[in-house]
Amino acid sequence: MTGDPGVDALIQQWAAEREQSAEEREVHRIASAWLAEAPPHAAPGIPGQRERSGPARWAPVEAADPGYLDAMRRRLPEVPEELLVAAASWWQMVGGVAEAEQWWDAGISPLDQRALDYRAAGLAPSDLARRLGPMTVLQHLRRGSAPAWCVARLARQQKTA
Repeated sequence: MTGDPGVDALIQQWAAEREQSAEEREVHRIASAWLAEAPPHAAPGIPGQRERSGPARWAPVEAADPGYLDAMRRRLPEVPEELLVAAASWWQMVGGVAEAEQWWDAGISPLDQRALDYRAAGLAPSDLARRLGPMTVLQHLRRGSAPAWCVARLARQQKTA
């Protein structure tokens, strides 16, 4: 799948949680058909005001920036849309799509929100390929090293260079 065992496990867990039996699918189909036949809800607001205000017009709100979703779909076409939307809503906090793509190019999966912790600790995408002893920063992080430890080691390495 993605090459990161933690992220692959996340995808498998997510898929297992959403897997439905034939009976559950039938219940969902019946409930959806029943709800489709229900009369539309009245417009929100005080009844006396509804006549003057006209029908409520709500703007659809997207949970995730379409730019993020497009970029993530290109990298992970096999991942379900719902999971991408959830992940994209977190990645939007990292910054722009270009910065997120730098993290992804550096080896972080688009489904791995640990980049937010790495960024908060002071790491940049370019730091992930730097070596700390026999391993890269990314390898240290994947083995459980704290991001702050990596930042401190990189700072110490910079002072001695």
